[in-house]
Amino acid sequence: MPNLRQQLEESIRGDFCLMGLGNVDYGDDGFGVRLAEDLLAHGMTNVVIAGTNPEQWIGRLADQGFPHVVFLDAVECGVLPGAVIFLSSTEVVSRFPQISTHKISLSTLAMWAETRGGTRAWLLGVQPESVKPGSHLTLSVQRTLEGLREVLLSLWVHSAKPTPETVLEVIA
Repeated sequence: MPNLRQQLEESIRGDFCLMGLGNVDYGDDGFGVRLAEDLLAHGMTNVVIAGTNPEQWIGRLADQGFPHVVFLDAVECGVLPGAVIFLSSTEVVSRFPQISTHKISLSTLAMWAETRGGTRAWLLGVQPESVKPGSHLTLSVQRTLEGLREVLLSLWVHSAKPTPETVLEVIA
């Protein structure tokens, strides 16, 4: 079975955009946003911080022609805290039909992204340990964030990067 890095390399070849989801006021639920912020701080340009309002971004990203959109999010999947899952849109639809802490479910978001053209949607999720009120990630999720940051930065460096004009249109 391929490791996570291999799965990501095989699935999101070329240009991709990452969308950080979650609520930073509820501990590990802020994982996606915190990872997106961290990637931006390290110079990655094809990242959007959507928080709890991804519906405001998904159409714009698909219209920009990104072949891959990867949602970064904390998701309850019944595994150890900090464990990572990587799912295709089909798997997202079957595992997360309509329940969401966002205004729109992950499955609806994934389907919406893919109906707008040649965009493929993916979920890079982490099992939260705590979603109690508070702005800090638990240690297990923070460690996962740090590992994923390194993998994603490495993949980005080796992929086709969007032009500065495209990045400004997407993030503006």
